[in-house]
Amino acid sequence: MENKIDIQNIKGEFDIFKNHPTLCYMDSGATSLKPRCVLDKMNEYYNMYGVNIHRGVYELSFKASNEFDIARSKVAKFINAKENEVVFTKNVSEALNEICLMLVDDLKEDDIVLTTELEHHSSVLPWIHASKKKNFKVDYIELDENNRITFDNFKKALKENTKVLAITLVSNVLGYVTDIKPIIEECKKRGIITIVDGAQAVQHFKIDVKEIDMDFFAFSGHKMFGPTGVGVMYGKEKYLKQLDPVYYGGDMMDTASKEEILLKDTPHRYEVGTPAIAEVIGLGEAIDFIERIGFINIQKKENELRDYLFNEIKKVDGLTIYNLGTDSPILCFNINYCHPHDAITMYDEDEICLRAGHHCAELLSKHLKVNGTLRASLSIYNTKDDIDRFVKKTKYIVDFFKDFF
Repeated sequence: MENKIDIQNIKGEFDIFKNHPTLCYMDSGATSLKPRCVLDKMNEYYNMYGVNIHRGVYELSFKASNEFDIARSKVAKFINAKENEVVFTKNVSEALNEICLMLVDDLKEDDIVLTTELEHHSSVLPWIHASKKKNFKVDYIELDENNRITFDNFKKALKENTKVLAITLVSNVLGYVTDIKPIIEECKKRGIITIVDGAQAVQHFKIDVKEIDMDFFAFSGHKMFGPTGVGVMYGKEKYLKQLDPVYYGGDMMDTASKEEILLKDTPHRYEVGTPAIAEVIGLGEAIDFIERIGFINIQKKENELRDYLFNEIKKVDGLTIYNLGTDSPILCFNINYCHPHDAITMYDEDEICLRAGHHCAELLSKHLKVNGTLRASLSIYNTKDDIDRFVKKTKYIVDFFKDFF
């Protein structure tokens, strides 16, 4: 393991800042930037042993297969799962869709899938679509006055025929962390299958799937300093051994004849064809990167940045802030005098990168009664100087549009 990384000088690990020295990147909720070590590890695969895995009976294939398997082991350890409970997908959206498609056949008419209006589209849309064909129902936990998920409101939403819970651990818009443990415990008592979207969680704090005891958990590599094109679907072994895969093809079957097929054991039965080999290996390196820094150091810096951001932005008149008291380094707001898309182009003039729109969570926009919002999401490579630039530009945009009203 390499020496620990100095989080105060973390920008030096990200070459994008050398190419864009004035970049103020505040869109890490969409995707994080990639450190040099992750890119080097992926290039090592392509340059040194860039062949297929689990197929070739020659040294380079053994090397590639070993590196791929090591990455799975790292992911399993990272979330405290068994290796055969870690399935690689393209992203968290694919993982959550697969879980829905594998479970939906067991749902009967008038069964209920319980979810929330805080969900990312990939957590809720598959269930809405499937419910139209299977005639089960999708119900929603009422958010409290601060738009948070609470245990009390969860209990109120439960019914005798609630069969599945699909819920976010951290809202990608408001940054609220769901107090998930008591919710999962209540589901266990009632035999409700639990699916947790962890896309906005794994980069910020330690996740222990055994301690939380969810049945399924999903996240993406690209939001945790890893590459795009790779995600993780965790499922308890008892489910993965009995469910039918969504996809069929190469490398997931044991034997095949004209009449039948015998599938490999989990996780290989769910991984069809040539996987994203370099991306999986890069994800393993991203986990090493996070662990060299340490979650204690990550949380300390992110909390400092979050507190400074909110202290400064609250001094600006003409804003509506939707997530005061958030748990994450995410600011969700609007400038009262203009549409988010108009504002975002003005931020971009100074190479300040934010997100504008529904953030793939349109149910929440409708709940907030807005056409969209601005989102500034920070990570460990941000600085107080970034925040000062952002706040100064925000004041300028407010003043610019105020003149028209």
